[in-house]
Amino acid sequence: MILDEKVLNPPPPNTKAPSPSIEWRTFSALPPHLLLQVVYATFSEAYDIEEQRKTLYWLAISLRLVNRPFYTTSMNVLRSVYLPAYNSLIRPSFTSDPFPRLNSHWSMRASLFSSVQRETVTLDLFIALKVREDVWSDDSELHLERHESFADLFNLMQPRSRLEDLVRDYGVVEGLVYVDKRPPGQRTPASSKSTRFTITPLPFSALSAAFSSRRVGLVLTTPGSKRTVVEVARTRDEQLEVAARRLVWALRDCLVDEADGVL
Repeated sequence: MILDEKVLNPPPPNTKAPSPSIEWRTFSALPPHLLLQVVYATFSEAYDIEEQRKTLYWLAISLRLVNRPFYTTSMNVLRSVYLPAYNSLIRPSFTSDPFPRLNSHWSMRASLFSSVQRETVTLDLFIALKVREDVWSDDSELHLERHESFADLFNLMQPRSRLEDLVRDYGVVEGLVYVDKRPPGQRTPASSKSTRFTITPLPFSALSAAFSSRRVGLVLTTPGSKRTVVEVARTRDEQLEVAARRLVWALRDCLVDEADGVL
């Protein structure tokens, strides 16, 4: 029988590879998905609804203020918990979309600091108010919830911020509004003229909406000035999408007139 010497050779000595140096990291330096699981566990392990509300209150007024990773994680939890309550208070004629369209609602990669979605701020204000009212109601039966605070949010701030987001969406598509960097002037025909003009789009950061039950408008704020650019009438129960489209059409006419030297 022929034996292969390679097979008969003893195995190499069982030497233990040197262990890599341990890199001490802070708790907030955990990978985002792990940090989210840890923070969410502090809420989900609460044994009753009052304990859960206290934990959510702690997330809102303490943990999220520690640093950016904790802010991002805490707001992911708070927004996911309170979004149903927020949506339930939207007026029937209005719509809502408080999250950037290009990101997942709960994605840890979404930038919570640079979001251009104006309604996100309204949702966060609702959360700040709701967590406090819930805990105070649990602590004392004498506490009276301030309904007028919620009314201000959903009668004015929510529709106004939603309208601004819609104007941004429609305006960017039409080349009338830009978000990050100004694009080249757009060659566009005037609605009632045969000639063409180059219009200059407006920065969304400088635009805000004026909102009332009868009228809506766009206000342009620049260093040293603030003026209403366009204003249109609306009915009390008109859809926000309808009002936003008419504002964008009016803005288009205004920018064309400016390019033509009418204004």
